[in-house]
Amino acid sequence: MTSPATARRARVRAPQLSGRRWLGTGGRDLDLAALRGKVVLLDFWTSCCVNCLHVLDELRPLEEEFSDVLVVVGVHSPKFAHEGTPQAVDAAVQRYDVRHPVLDDPQLVTWQAYAARAWPTLVVVDPEGYVVASLSGEGHAHGLAVLIRELVAEHGAKGALRSGTGPYTPPPAPTSALSFPGAVLALPAQAGGGLLVSDTAHHQLVLLEDDLETERYRIGTGQRGLADGGPRRARFAEPAGLALLPPDVAARVGWDVAVADSAAHAVRGVRLADGAVVTVAGTGEQLRRREGGGPALAQELSTPMAVAWFDGQLVIAMAGVHQLWALDPAADPAGGVVRVLAGTTAEGLRDGAAEQAWFAQTSGLAVASGPDGEVLWLADAETSALRHLRRDPSRDRALPDRSVPLVEDERMANVLPIALPGYEVGTAVGTGLFDFGFRDGDAAQALLQHPLGVAVLPDGSVAVADTYNGAVRRYDPAMGSVGTLARDLAEPAALLVEDGGATLVVVESAAHRLVRLPVPAAAQRVDGAAQQVRRPPTQVAPGPVALRVAFTPPTGQELDDRWGDPTRLVVSASPPELLVAGAGDATGLVRDLVVSGDVPEGVLHVSVQAAACDGDPQTGEVPEHAACHLYQQDWGIPVRTSPDGASTLDLDLRGV
Repeated sequence: MTSPATARRARVRAPQLSGRRWLGTGGRDLDLAALRGKVVLLDFWTSCCVNCLHVLDELRPLEEEFSDVLVVVGVHSPKFAHEGTPQAVDAAVQRYDVRHPVLDDPQLVTWQAYAARAWPTLVVVDPEGYVVASLSGEGHAHGLAVLIRELVAEHGAKGALRSGTGPYTPPPAPTSALSFPGAVLALPAQAGGGLLVSDTAHHQLVLLEDDLETERYRIGTGQRGLADGGPRRARFAEPAGLALLPPDVAARVGWDVAVADSAAHAVRGVRLADGAVVTVAGTGEQLRRREGGGPALAQELSTPMAVAWFDGQLVIAMAGVHQLWALDPAADPAGGVVRVLAGTTAEGLRDGAAEQAWFAQTSGLAVASGPDGEVLWLADAETSALRHLRRDPSRDRALPDRSVPLVEDERMANVLPIALPGYEVGTAVGTGLFDFGFRDGDAAQALLQHPLGVAVLPDGSVAVADTYNGAVRRYDPAMGSVGTLARDLAEPAALLVEDGGATLVVVESAAHRLVRLPVPAAAQRVDGAAQQVRRPPTQVAPGPVALRVAFTPPTGQELDDRWGDPTRLVVSASPPELLVAGAGDATGLVRDLVVSGDVPEGVLHVSVQAAACDGDPQTGEVPEHAACHLYQQDWGIPVRTSPDGASTLDLDLRGV
């Protein structure tokens, strides 16, 4: 079976690489002519994008395997205004340990030259300087390895391949005590007190004294990885959010603090008595499917960024799939159970019933308690939004007949609840994926820029670590207004309330430190301009528009149609009225859309999946133990209707 959207393309010479400056080259500018004879892989990324971070990890083994013939070039193409500043790009390259040259392209010159439409986009250039593949999304490592081997064989036979070291020059090693800390948690006096900090880029936890500098001890070796054991044997991979379990729950499960171990795709538990670390959810592999639940230690996770104890369960901000999950750590003596709590995996901002809501890389959680019950506040980073989750008994859902196992492990079926509690999602500040800014006042008009942290103040107001604005903001639910508590901070990522709300400890991530700030009696008002993502909109004609997704399986694979069509295409729009027809979820890689002429602009949301397995495309034979791969990507495409616009919309999942 072949993709109906695959077509032979003309050979195209790769456009030149243009931007503001180069990083990781020792001060030298690079051009494609100087890289002739090498396979060049361009990675269009931006530091806020969780999928881009996944791709950075996927590329590391390829860079090692093909170090003598492959040159990876990152093209940093910012979504938010802050990401386009030189200091933010420098910080991102250091934070994520990028070990290849990076072109700083704040005006998206090279992005547009290569017709990129999504973060991340990968483009492969052969040793003779021609584009041979364009891929969107993540999960392409296997296919890239196959393609690189083919290019090495082909161009080596022609004498056009050049081996040897690449142009990357590492910068001086940083020397700060902390490296991009991500979270802080006050430990109870009975546990010895102090402040537990996620030292994210050092892959450790560190317990600080109240002076915010003196270290009491560290947990973790500092080597990136996933390993349980004592404080000198355990390994983390970019640990992020922290949460303290209620004492009775901690006594039952044997650990006290939950850690969102983001790049290990796991939740870890730390026992404060001796610093021992245990994995409590996740396998260490990234979740690729858009569903999950069941035994916690058998379930893959995807970039958990924050954790919080809410409504009798540990809520996990699953940033990699734009959902909230719940972990019951004491569900069974053999281990906990996880399930999806909220979100469809669609990236965006949609409120309502939790199971139908859309999120966008939720990265901070905080719980408020009041007379009407608990409220879970969320920093939804990619929509620059402050949102909330509340219990809604009217939305409780009965589970299917318990005689039908809900999970493969029948033992676990006996500990799942008979009914699922219902929740409602709402938004206090923020409008969507492409709108941001620095504006106070009425919450309906206020704007944030990629917030990562939240904390609840004693008066019920919510402090927000407005990361890309370098500020701490405050939302007052009673007044429905937003103000500014502090400015001129270096990417504040998390907050801790102290002294009955008189003081905030701010994790100033890009400054590699924690600072203590007084909470002013009155917030400032900032009237900054509204901004939008600078990605140019795609012009489409009102009326019929053919959506076509190109997908060519790697050599040695074919689309796996043994159990039906292995593709899935989900299309929606914001506002929904933009699409007269064509929205919905169905198989296939082609969709006939009808675009309204009454809506001048909006966003098309396109989500695609394709499953390919090892096999012979000619004979259709699939080995008994074939390895299968799931390719997927989500696009949010700004569109503007125009009589002169295109009547086709071509997207590359894997175009070769």
